[in-house]
Amino acid sequence: MTTMLDVANKAGVSKATVSRVLAGNSYVSKTTKDRVFKAIEETGYRPNLLARNLATRKSQSIGLVVTNTLYHGPYFSELLFQTATLTENHGRQLILADGKHSAEEERQAIQFLLDLRCDAIIIYPRFLTPAEMDEIIEQHQQPIMVVNRKLERHPDNCVWAEHQQDSVSAINYLIAQGHREIAFICGSQGSPTSESRYAGYQQALQENHIAWEAARVVQGDWTPDSGRVAAETLLARGVSFSALVASNDDMATGAARAFYQAGIAVPQQISLLSFDDIPMASFYIPTLTTVHVPVAEMIKDTLDRLVNLLEGQPNPPLTPLRGQLIIRESVIPAIN
Repeated sequence: MTTMLDVANKAGVSKATVSRVLAGNSYVSKTTKDRVFKAIEETGYRPNLLARNLATRKSQSIGLVVTNTLYHGPYFSELLFQTATLTENHGRQLILADGKHSAEEERQAIQFLLDLRCDAIIIYPRFLTPAEMDEIIEQHQQPIMVVNRKLERHPDNCVWAEHQQDSVSAINYLIAQGHREIAFICGSQGSPTSESRYAGYQQALQENHIAWEAARVVQGDWTPDSGRVAAETLLARGVSFSALVASNDDMATGAARAFYQAGIAVPQQISLLSFDDIPMASFYIPTLTTVHVPVAEMIKDTLDRLVNLLEGQPNPPLTPLRGQLIIRESVIPAIN
């Protein structure tokens, strides 16, 4: 087994010099670094990363906690792609930890990344409350950023989107098109994003003096099949509606399938609006009118702010991000 001493002998330097090169010490000359890296390549030496992390207190890695119930679907594929790409652009490795099925397991995933000596951690929470995440931030020295949640005590450690206001704007667009009987499919129970979008639906109805009807609201779970079942439930109830809002694009496509099977045309008979703007939204027939959620912008702001914290640089005040309504073919004016 090749050791650090073998590398030192090959490069003609001390073992301490090899250690400084591996630790990224800027006081080692470029010529010496080149000799050491060449010796590493020729000997096939593989440094003990955990030991190096313990010694230097740096790993050049950023941890990401996402619970596995959120892995499926194009939205989170985009989130992971953006996080990995931007982490690489910052010269660091991304390490993913599974938050599994509870707040305690999310805590364990965070601790796992802390034990690996990740330089910083990003949390996309599902179960931990904002108050619990505030406590976690206060308990640890490593920079921690929370995505898609607003923290009261640590506003500099979170990046979030205005889901409720985006929902209000989307519903107002439908109302401006003459729709007043508007049905709604919620996302998974307990999801703050789902709750915010539903709150925006209720707010828009109230501000426009439109009565809320419980029969026009159905529970989904973000999946296309739950959208199909929700639409079938609405039709079975016999409740009238000229427009349907689904809390994400996946459920909208499932609802559209149910309408097709029932012989109901979108948008001629029912307009359809949703959220996220996944890539397939612009290819579906009819193309989906949807709220573009700024996933890439959220992740970029998160990484930029983390790197600033790591480098001791101040972060500018951050305002919540807003989505953009993308108007396509699935919404038309209501027929009176």
